[in-house]
Amino acid sequence: VANTGFLSLCAHGRVTGLAVEAGAAVSHVTPVCEGQTLRKATRCLGVAGDHLSRHLHRLLRESPSEPSALTKRVLTQLKEQYCYVSLDYEGDLQEKGSHHPARFQTPDGHWISLGKERFCCPEPLFQPQLLQHSCPGLHQLAGQSLRSLPEPLRRRMLGNIVLSGGSSMFAGFPERMCLELNCLLQGAGVHIEVLANPRRGTAAWAGGSMAASLTSFRHSWMTKSEYQEHGAQYVHTKF
Repeated sequence: VANTGFLSLCAHGRVTGLAVEAGAAVSHVTPVCEGQTLRKATRCLGVAGDHLSRHLHRLLRESPSEPSALTKRVLTQLKEQYCYVSLDYEGDLQEKGSHHPARFQTPDGHWISLGKERFCCPEPLFQPQLLQHSCPGLHQLAGQSLRSLPEPLRRRMLGNIVLSGGSSMFAGFPERMCLELNCLLQGAGVHIEVLANPRRGTAAWAGGSMAASLTSFRHSWMTKSEYQEHGAQYVHTKF
């Protein structure tokens, strides 16, 4: 058993850094130092891929040409293929020419046009209030996490900010995160870059494979003999 933030860092060849994870059910910001998760500085956001899919459905239902009933599969396709993160959300809302419409044909033959929905869909990751959540955005949680760390460790983290999870795969997501963090941490004296591997959607799984192959990871195993002796509940004792 291992923390997904740590595993995401492993996939990028690191054991120290800040993992910014945007998954299907929940999003996390997890600082890790030499393989150890710093729980007090970990932050959680209750907005992730499933919430964005439902948000996209609501946006499309509000559009002038209301589409036919949309399945979860179709919504996921729309979200993954056509949605993107805006670098200037408020400006793009005002500028109609920036919407760059896209058309999609559903399996039942209907056509759906997406305009501003393309960049409105993922925006709650940065502005959770759009979904009536009162918590800060993912970039603000990353800033909070970094500020809670001692200065020497914070500087190490700034050069090792890793993105992971399927909801981090939106076009423009790494650039927006980079832009927002640089605005939040202007006094850090360093230009912040984020690491966005093209395969970051499955970074935790890849990192898990890498970590499990290390002999130093054996302390995180529960062996078959332990399972047979103590049963499944032993996982709570072991970890």
